[in-house]
Amino acid sequence: MKRTIAALILLAGVAGIAGWIEAAPEPRPADSIAAHQPDLENGKRLYTAAGCLSCHLPTKDDTAADRSLPSGGTALHTPAGTFYPPNITPDPETGIGGWTDIQFVNAVKLGISPGGDHLLPAFPYTSYIHMSDADVLDIKAYIDTLSPVKAANKAPELPLYLPVEQVMRRGLGLWKLAAFKPAPFEPDPSKDEVWNRGAYIVTGPGHCGECHTPRNAFMAMDTSRWLAGGPHPEGVGKVPSLRDLQKRGRYKDANDLATALEFGETLGYDKMSSGGMGAVQTNMSKLPAEDRLAIATYIMSLD
Repeated sequence: MKRTIAALILLAGVAGIAGWIEAAPEPRPADSIAAHQPDLENGKRLYTAAGCLSCHLPTKDDTAADRSLPSGGTALHTPAGTFYPPNITPDPETGIGGWTDIQFVNAVKLGISPGGDHLLPAFPYTSYIHMSDADVLDIKAYIDTLSPVKAANKAPELPLYLPVEQVMRRGLGLWKLAAFKPAPFEPDPSKDEVWNRGAYIVTGPGHCGECHTPRNAFMAMDTSRWLAGGPHPEGVGKVPSLRDLQKRGRYKDANDLATALEFGETLGYDKMSSGGMGAVQTNMSKLPAEDRLAIATYIMSLD
């Protein structure tokens, strides 16, 4: 959610300076996770749907880096400064190789680091909170199979008017109290399994709402205008609405959208494989056909 980071950081910094340091929500204890046998294939599928590599991609300047591994470093430019997504390979020193299951769940779903710091909401835990623990643990299990990479993480480059990073992160607790509502995904009993699968991917791992949903006064997603479009993450232009796509003449039906997600501009689907959608469409093309159809079924149902 690059387009909102400036306001969130400023609010968090003011809160920290004022002394409103809140641990909200509290990290979950280890015994809150049920026993789970990881499903690596499901983990790979959700790792792809969540765009983990797309965000944690190594920089192009590092010619020795394996760009198939999420060792981080590629700059994330926002109006609030430049951020560098960290190394999430299983390296125990510079990556997440030393993280326990509960530490991973707390980071992905609650935005709390193993050290107890609030993570910046450029990491979309506000969407990942809707994922099940089992799916999150499957992602971790898949990441644990990747080759570890030693790649030191880089601190963000912030404008001078923003407070130091540590104060900013601690102050995010106040923002979480106001704007972060942890809640699991609830299937709609009036809809079929395909629709609910699509809703789950879009709402949770796909985190589509982070870019395609407008924000309220607290810079949280305005769910009353869910997927109705919003400002572009880099501050120029808009991200389009995903509602009424059939009536607007964008796609004929769910099968048409599913084909667009698979092939993009290769088959002439406009603005699907370039710009901000480029990496998303690439990730969607790697998903099983049934997931693409589920996503398309859900999105095409939105009036």
